[in-house]
Amino acid sequence: MRLLKLTVILAFLLAATGCSLLPEQIDTTKNWSAERLYSEAKDSLNSGDYTNAIKYFETLEARYPFGRYAQQAQLEIIYAYYKDQEPASAVAAADRFIKMHPRHPYVDYAYYLKGLANYNQGRGIVERYLPQDPSQRDPGAARQSFQDFSDLVKRFPESKYAKDAAQRMAFLRNNLAQYEINVAAYYMKREAFVAAANRAKYVVENYPRTPAVPDALGIMAKAYKIMGLNDLSADALRVLRLNHPDHPAIAEVENLTLK
Repeated sequence: MRLLKLTVILAFLLAATGCSLLPEQIDTTKNWSAERLYSEAKDSLNSGDYTNAIKYFETLEARYPFGRYAQQAQLEIIYAYYKDQEPASAVAAADRFIKMHPRHPYVDYAYYLKGLANYNQGRGIVERYLPQDPSQRDPGAARQSFQDFSDLVKRFPESKYAKDAAQRMAFLRNNLAQYEINVAAYYMKREAFVAAANRAKYVVENYPRTPAVPDALGIMAKAYKIMGLNDLSADALRVLRLNHPDHPAIAEVENLTLK
């Protein structure tokens, strides 16, 4: 019993003093100036070493929070997180920069990077290497990305990032519309016709002039006809025939035989 107690005490003492037995980790940046930290961070960033770039930028901001390099480090770290495939950290850094420096001459860049980072939050690890149809993703991140780009375009219409943001918005809008069509088609297979029609109607009302609208009209026409809502079905089919006379859903609805 005494031997067991001695063993426990010895183990405790070793655990308590274990750290002191290890060699101290040397901080090679201890005496670096703000300029040196920024230069090393930029070199790491430009060479693709994003982990070290983030470390140097964070060290710079912690040691010299009011220096002339601090704000630039806060902006650069957003990009470093984005490139290091850490979108959540990039978004958090962008939000922080926007809140702290709303009138900074490059705050539009923070909005732009936030939009890019939020879009990438919708991508899984597998998709980074095996891309899939973006309309199959959870739309939450895409909606937030769309909002971020929209904020940029509205607040800074003259920004050099505004044109690219607008193009990305159009791409995201098409994907969001197609996502709704995917859901509506799933409801049709499950014979949840009310839900399918409502989802398709949402596309027509909220995403006009997108490639998904013809499919939405076809789903509406078919779902309404199955439910016996012939007037609504005829209206949807009329609009579809008028704007997309070759769409295959027209013949499908016209030849639909109800049991």
